[in-house]
Amino acid sequence: MRSAETDRRMFGLNSPYHITAAQQTAVDAIVGNFRRGCSKQVLLGVTGSGKTFTMAQIIAKLNVPTLVLAPNKTLAAQLFGEFKGFFPNDRVGYFISYYDYYQPEAFVPQRNLYISKEVSINPELERLRLDATRNLLEARETIVVASVSAIYSIGAPEDFLEQKIRIAVGDRVERKALLDQFVKLGYSRSHDLIESGKFRVRGQIVEIFPTSEENPLRLVFSNDVINRIGPFDAITAAWLGEKRQVNIFPINFFFYREARLREALVRIGAELEERLTWFNARGQPDLAERLRQRTRFDMEMLEQFGHCPGIENYSLYLTGRRPGEAPYTLLSFFPKGYLTIIDESHVTVPQLNGMYAGDRSRKTKLVDFGFRLPSALDNRPLNFPEIAERLQNVLYVSATPAPFEIGDSGNRVTNLLVRPTGLIDPRVVVKTADDPVQDMLAEIRKVIGSSRVLVTTLTKKMAEKLADFLTLQGIRCAYLHSEIKALDRVKIIRKLRQGEFDVLIGINLLREGLDLPEVSLVIILDADKEGFLRSATSLIQTFGRASRHIDGKVILYGDATVRSVRNAIAESERRRNYQIAYNEEHHITPASVQSPIKDFHDDDYWLKKSEEALPSDFKNREALEKEIKKLTAEMKKMAASLDFKNAALLRDRVKALKNLLIEMF
Repeated sequence: MRSAETDRRMFGLNSPYHITAAQQTAVDAIVGNFRRGCSKQVLLGVTGSGKTFTMAQIIAKLNVPTLVLAPNKTLAAQLFGEFKGFFPNDRVGYFISYYDYYQPEAFVPQRNLYISKEVSINPELERLRLDATRNLLEARETIVVASVSAIYSIGAPEDFLEQKIRIAVGDRVERKALLDQFVKLGYSRSHDLIESGKFRVRGQIVEIFPTSEENPLRLVFSNDVINRIGPFDAITAAWLGEKRQVNIFPINFFFYREARLREALVRIGAELEERLTWFNARGQPDLAERLRQRTRFDMEMLEQFGHCPGIENYSLYLTGRRPGEAPYTLLSFFPKGYLTIIDESHVTVPQLNGMYAGDRSRKTKLVDFGFRLPSALDNRPLNFPEIAERLQNVLYVSATPAPFEIGDSGNRVTNLLVRPTGLIDPRVVVKTADDPVQDMLAEIRKVIGSSRVLVTTLTKKMAEKLADFLTLQGIRCAYLHSEIKALDRVKIIRKLRQGEFDVLIGINLLREGLDLPEVSLVIILDADKEGFLRSATSLIQTFGRASRHIDGKVILYGDATVRSVRNAIAESERRRNYQIAYNEEHHITPASVQSPIKDFHDDDYWLKKSEEALPSDFKNREALEKEIKKLTAEMKKMAASLDFKNAALLRDRVKALKNLLIEMF
């Protein structure tokens, strides 16, 4: 990786935080290793150590385009917001799946059941995806925060670059020719309120709303010369600024030039004939006829409109690839020498590794039973070797990096074990009581009233039975597992924090964003039953649920000699001792984290009102439909502003009201 001193300074880090000595040491070590040619490293950072701020410091020091991979949309949105704050004057992109709802095309042979593809595309997420790729093609000072959607097939960068229209102030452009170019990029003319993907003409003014832009653009002509360019408000029409030049890219990733379409249609037709012969030779004319009808329909759509439902299934030919060749993905848009940060790598890496096989299995059935051509298999995510080949200068970031990341980095692990708040990892105690439930009851009674307790079990049935037992013993408790609806989970966690009950029992209480500073005691039953929920990584993550309280304590019921328990305790003690020594050296007095009790929708009056609505509130069908329409609009608004938690809550509410509509009317 080139030294930042040899390049123009791109990134301007802006933050109210002052970097700590521990963070500076980690930044210097990681940056130094990359500059010496180390291509893979691990940042082991405990919760609360300022990992995101440290990542921002590394990006600013290395001064290269950066891809940040996150394991889910929620964490990606959080990181996107944080990096936008750290780099307000640079390009920060957001690239995740653009579906609010996605049901993939599938076939279940055992039931002879075909499931058609159903999607609900979020236009704002689609815009952000296009904006992220546009940024990468236009400037090096770009950071893109992405989910595993980054490894799925999209259009080729060359197609985007070759089709773009560059427009600058002072250009002499024949207006009709420019409008024809817009049409060739997939934009359509409008005479009404301008929307994304459309353009309109008003005298000497041409306005276009590029799908990659947040606001439409206005081009002011004087004869055939452009003398003013700038974004404007689509509602008020007020100018929002000035630009010297702009680039207009195709309307979406799967929009291709006419010549490319013609070539693709020839290749699709040839493959279709070959496949029809194959089916007929095997005595399967029904499958041949099914494939012929479906493919011919798609070909006619492509020929007439340049697009068809499921166009991505023909991406092999539309992007000019050879069979088996890796697809173009977001990674294809990054220049050489970029930095990759894989956040929560112990979760994200297995996701990256698992996408290809699952996608292949589903599509193989569609191909075998005549729903798709074999070339549809080439519309796929990258497999893991292809991902590893394309990711450059990788930094794995996790509080509990897996053996793969540590081994892949050549054991180059930089520790960030110091919390600026001084909080110490909780004490861990292992017990082998003859009756662990009764012993647990005694431990719970010691702390209830002043703090809260989390208990983890291995099964849902055990969680429910344990909750019943504790309730009979006079302990206020509740259980939490996957069958509890999202909205109810939020309410349960809120009630725990408010003290409406004292004990929360669950299977896996490791979810990101579970901020429970009132919890001082975590109890893990069957801690020695090694497996996914009782691996060293999972145990360490569970320990962390008590790390926000100054009196944090973890009790493990099981055999202390089991490897996962032994390793988890050893790592916890290492981190604990490190923080204690740091606090003593820097005269830091740790204190419990103070966090306001606020759930996802505390400030949202509209959602509170919707929760209060009972069936009796809707006297007629019109009132209920009006409520559904209102909440659907709010759901889309939340999704557009990247507030996926609120959007998910509203989605559940809308679904419940639609069921109510069926039942009542």
